[in-house]
Amino acid sequence: MSIYNWLDKRLDIRPGIEKVTKHPVPVWVNWLYCFGGITFFLFVLQVITGMFLMLYYVPSPDHAYDSVQYITKTVRFGAFIRGIHHWSATLLVVMVVIHMLRVFWHGAYKTPRELNWITGVCLFLMIMGFGFTGYLLPWDQKAYWATTVGTNIAGTVPVVGPFILKLMRGGTDLGAITLVRFFQIHVALLPAITITFLVAHFFMIRRQGINRPF
Repeated sequence: MSIYNWLDKRLDIRPGIEKVTKHPVPVWVNWLYCFGGITFFLFVLQVITGMFLMLYYVPSPDHAYDSVQYITKTVRFGAFIRGIHHWSATLLVVMVVIHMLRVFWHGAYKTPRELNWITGVCLFLMIMGFGFTGYLLPWDQKAYWATTVGTNIAGTVPVVGPFILKLMRGGTDLGAITLVRFFQIHVALLPAITITFLVAHFFMIRRQGINRPF
C-alpha cells in the first residue's frame, strides 16, 4: 500500500481507479454476463504464458521442435507453463463462442450496439487466427500436415486462392519462411490488432452500458 500511496500522491490515480471499481452493476446482471470477463482473463493468461515460452522458443525448422522439447522436458515449470498456454487457448475459443451466443441471445447486437458487435466478431476472428498460427509453431508432424491442409483450403478460394496460399506460406511449400511468418503473426501482428479491438470493445461497453435482455 505504501507504493500505491506514493504513486497516488504524485499521479492522483485513486479517483480513476474508484471510478472503475465502484461503477454500479445493474440488478439484472447474472452469471451469464461473466463469459466476456473470463474470455479476457484467458487472453491475458495467453499473453503472459506466451511471453515466457518466447524466452526459449526458436522459430526455425532446425530448432523449433527441439526448443519445444527443451521447454517441456528441461526448463523448470516449462511443461506447466506450456500446458497452461495450450489449455487456456482451447478454453479461450470455447468462452468467446459462449460469450457471443449470450450476446446474440440477449439482443446486445442491436441498436445502438452494432459497432460493439462488429468489434466482437473481429476479436473472434483474431482468436481463431491465434489458434491457426500457433498450431504450426511446435513444428512436429501433426502441426506440419494440419497447416498444410489448412493453407490448401485457403488456396481453394476462387480467383485469389493462389495468392492467399503463397502469402500464407511465403512460397509454394511450407518451410522456414512459413514458420517465421506464422511466428511473427502470432506474437506481434495479431496481439497488436487484438489489443486495439479490445480497447475499442471495452470503451463502447463502458460508454453504452450493459444491455438489458430483450
